[in-house]
Amino acid sequence: MPRFLSLVRIEENTIDMESADPGFEERMGALFEEISKAGAMLDTAGLKPTAEATRITWSDGSLSYTDGPFTETKEVVGGYAMLQCKDMAEAVEWGKRFLAVHPPHWKVGLEVREVEEMPGG
Repeated sequence: MPRFLSLVRIEENTIDMESADPGFEERMGALFEEISKAGAMLDTAGLKPTAEATRITWSDGSLSYTDGPFTETKEVVGGYAMLQCKDMAEAVEWGKRFLAVHPPHWKVGLEVREVEEMPGG
């Protein structure tokens, strides 16, 4: 079965766990348990803030490094999930359910992409 990477996109510093409604963590836990029991969840995690990140760029034969925070970037990857699903439609359905458990006043997006498997891998 193909694997899909869901990249959780957020506007950094606009989402605060303090502003989450009281049932948010329970809803998220229940959904993660359901995805895991269905055999679709391979791995998931949130990412530390970009203030603790470094971007490495290769351009014109040279490497450059930029330490965070990346104030020029409005939207950043805040987490990920690696899923194994029968097709893109199933991966998107899990993604829709993931987004729906978030508080309505948060702005959260997902980019769902199929992993291109390497030959022999």
